[in-house]
Amino acid sequence: MAKQTIKKAVLAYSGGLDTSIILKWLQDEYDCEVVTFTADLGQGEEVEPARQKALDMGIKEENIFILDLREEFVKDFVFPMFRANAIYEGEYLLGTSIARPLISKKQIEIAHETGADAVSHGATGKGNDQVRFELGYLALDPDIAVIAPWREWDLNSRTKLLKYAEEHGIDIDGKGQAKPYSMDANLLHISYEGEHLENPFNESEDEMWLWSVKPEDAPDEAEYIEITYEKGDPVAINGEEMSPATMLTKLNEYGNKHGIGRIDIVENRMVGMKARGCYETPGGTIMLKAHRAMESITLDREEAHMKDELMPKYAKLIYNGLWWSPERRMLQAAIDATQDHVQGEVRLKLYKGAVSVVGRKSDVTLYSEEHSTFEADDVYDQKDAEGFIRLNALRFMIEGKKQPERIDNLVNISMDMQEDEESCRIETGTFTICQRIKRFFGFGKDEVPAKKGEEYIKED
Repeated sequence: MAKQTIKKAVLAYSGGLDTSIILKWLQDEYDCEVVTFTADLGQGEEVEPARQKALDMGIKEENIFILDLREEFVKDFVFPMFRANAIYEGEYLLGTSIARPLISKKQIEIAHETGADAVSHGATGKGNDQVRFELGYLALDPDIAVIAPWREWDLNSRTKLLKYAEEHGIDIDGKGQAKPYSMDANLLHISYEGEHLENPFNESEDEMWLWSVKPEDAPDEAEYIEITYEKGDPVAINGEEMSPATMLTKLNEYGNKHGIGRIDIVENRMVGMKARGCYETPGGTIMLKAHRAMESITLDREEAHMKDELMPKYAKLIYNGLWWSPERRMLQAAIDATQDHVQGEVRLKLYKGAVSVVGRKSDVTLYSEEHSTFEADDVYDQKDAEGFIRLNALRFMIEGKKQPERIDNLVNISMDMQEDEESCRIETGTFTICQRIKRFFGFGKDEVPAKKGEEYIKED
């Protein structure tokens, strides 16, 4: 297949080994002008040195873009995602996934500003990021050319990369020494993959974790904080109003101090294989807990339940790089519509890796003490529950009268089951499991407890 003719390409550039090599490779292989784009997403590393590295490699000053995107990242991407309480596969708070649509957006904006006809990234052909970047590019500019070097070149090992750098005079900090893990960081999280972690049975090493103290070494005294919410977003901590990025930075500090937000998972990548990764999401873990607490007293029951049903789909869309899709935008509109009255204060207890909700209040709460109390009240007639229950049971009652054989099948023990009962006599307390099941359904109440010595599984 003939190589595309490219005049100018915008490269997502960090200044590290991979993207420095990609920069030179684009110049040589495509004979094109390169524009570098470096995003400050709160990764905790100085991004300005990327400017000098780009200059040293012949990039024009006007073609070097270094942008502080922390506020936009949290306000327009992290906060909307947290309104949905999004979690992928029950644990992952999508820290890497949610950064990619913003990077893609800025690359396209810079391409339009500079007249570039292509964009390029350093994601490998095995990971999810290639999908996330490129779906973003093409959603925002269907005509843009995409260059993915890892799918084109033969530099498929660190040895080859270092040799290429040496042959082309590319200066690599740290002399190209490999990091112990493949890491990605932004204001929401830091991730670790590869090396020691590739065996999913290996426990992570203590020195790997960079953002949080070991929970066992966290302070011995709990710390309490209060987060104020407006329209589903956190706006203040302990009464002090903060911008979105400042808010997440402060929550990270609390989480790091108390060892909160570490997870170790094996996730299903979009491209097909499973991958083991470790993540630190300290501030995000606190935000998720607080937001759900705020919703618990301000959302209607069915509204909240429907949000929970939609959440896995929403999270999967983000994980799979579909932030810019019509379906994600549709779900976001529905989610945001639920947040108008998610406002008030949540009180949290932080202690040795755990974040616990200890209080919540709102001036638009749906919680009614007079209805919920166990003491006498004048607002709820307990006799009303009888009709409610009988109406909900009506279909069962009709079925029982019209088709009594179905009820017989539910409650009667067949002769075969009686003959097989001895095969499941696992003792649990003084009754076997078979006895307990029958007693639960209201029959077999006269059966005597299992005798001592019957705690076995009998085999034929």
